[in-house]
Amino acid sequence: MTNILVLYYSTHGSTAALAQQIARGVNSVEGCNARLRTVPPVSTDTAASKPAVPDEGAPYAELSDLDECAGLIMGSPTRFGNMAAAMKYFLDGTSSKWLSGALTGKPGAVFTSTSSMHGGQETTLISMALPLLHHGMLLTGVPYSEPALNNTRTGGTPYGASHVALDGETSPSDDEAAIAQALGRRVAKIALQLN
Repeated sequence: MTNILVLYYSTHGSTAALAQQIARGVNSVEGCNARLRTVPPVSTDTAASKPAVPDEGAPYAELSDLDECAGLIMGSPTRFGNMAAAMKYFLDGTSSKWLSGALTGKPGAVFTSTSSMHGGQETTLISMALPLLHHGMLLTGVPYSEPALNNTRTGGTPYGASHVALDGETSPSDDEAAIAQALGRRVAKIALQLN
């Protein structure tokens, strides 16, 4: 099986719901398996610690997940047009993988969720794409040949999948789900072609 790492951070569930749709897309490609992982939250309380395994949902990512994946699809909620601190903190700890070239030549993609229209989705996607480029990944987006990208009135961009959680709605719209699944399929197919 070709493992595609779907790595995300989610506070209220919207980004996690999008990750599930991306995983569906990955798993729809024969020979591919989505490995869902999350990152722990960060806290200004330095005495606080989180359990090694979350009580529910995806387990916390480990650096070995980066070695074992054939592709990486990374997601974070938008924080003032940027990725959340928890995802940045995880990425800041990947220097050893950068030095070893663990992600070089693998397909990578990004996704996000915001609680408002024009909440910085595209800049958040770009902020997450930069570390992937530094890791030597082959950045993958959503082409306009994906019909939902032309139809969406909510989230979805050529830079990556996205969700607009208006009024606290954590579930992706039909178009957002279709775009997320298409992104998962695209990265999975590219990973198979590269392997």
